[in-house]
Amino acid sequence: MNLSLRHMKAFTALANLRNFTRAAEHCCLTQSAFSALISNLESDLGLKLFSRNTRNVDLTAEGAAFQQVVAHLLPEIERGLAEMRDYVERRKGRVALAAIPSISSGILPGLLARFTRDFPGISVEVQDVASTVCVDMVRNRQVDFALCAAVSPSTELAIEVLARDTFYLICPHTHPLATRARLDVQDILVYPVIGFERNSSIRQHLDAAIYPRQWLRSYEVNSLSTAAGLVAAGLGVTIAPTLALFQFRLAGLHAIPVSLPINERDICLARRTDTTDSLAAQALLALLRTHFKDAVEAMAPAGAAAR
Repeated sequence: MNLSLRHMKAFTALANLRNFTRAAEHCCLTQSAFSALISNLESDLGLKLFSRNTRNVDLTAEGAAFQQVVAHLLPEIERGLAEMRDYVERRKGRVALAAIPSISSGILPGLLARFTRDFPGISVEVQDVASTVCVDMVRNRQVDFALCAAVSPSTELAIEVLARDTFYLICPHTHPLATRARLDVQDILVYPVIGFERNSSIRQHLDAAIYPRQWLRSYEVNSLSTAAGLVAAGLGVTIAPTLALFQFRLAGLHAIPVSLPINERDICLARRTDTTDSLAAQALLALLRTHFKDAVEAMAPAGAAAR
């Protein structure tokens, strides 16, 4: 049996109007096309739904029973189709993403505000976690995608570089290096550096950049805001990427570009290769691909935009 929405709407129109001409007009069909639709429905069901004569169209007993079935099915189907249209038109949906802290607290809120204005019916869930955890959450299908630091290639992950950022020494305005326009690693190695915990993508990049040499660490912290507070108190300097500079501007600190042996850090979009993105995820991904790089570059001090 091939029962379609068109069959149910045609049946309902004829059951209510009891006239083929008016029912056909209601369904925007010619009378012959409408009659063929009713005949096909009756043929597929194997029973007569209407008794016809020159004056009247009446429901048979089976037609009256079918009317009760359609009265239940049709609204549910139309509600379901309307809901799916909401997904197609991005009026409804859900996106889950993971992002490293410097992204989730820095540029992501502004991008999500833009996305919410465009798609107010789509809910977005953000997991604020370290870069390695971001990747694990994508692998385990806990999020649709992740915004993280550089990731080693693998067959199960699609990695797309959205932007690159560079690094800055952060110090008080009274620090001996504060007047310099640009610094090399050798300029910094003699000063105590406030570092980040081992899972931090910032720590991993900075350690790899000068290996086998090591930074002279004074404190090890988890958050950028803690590092900013310690630097402001004169307890050391720190090194932070473009994405994180907003944290240190709030503390009134000085940022000086640093030339590292590995000078740029890739900021990546990580997704599973075997997953089809939802329409909601596609909409957010399109926004990120369009605006993410510009948002990163806008965070750099004037004259030192991230490349």
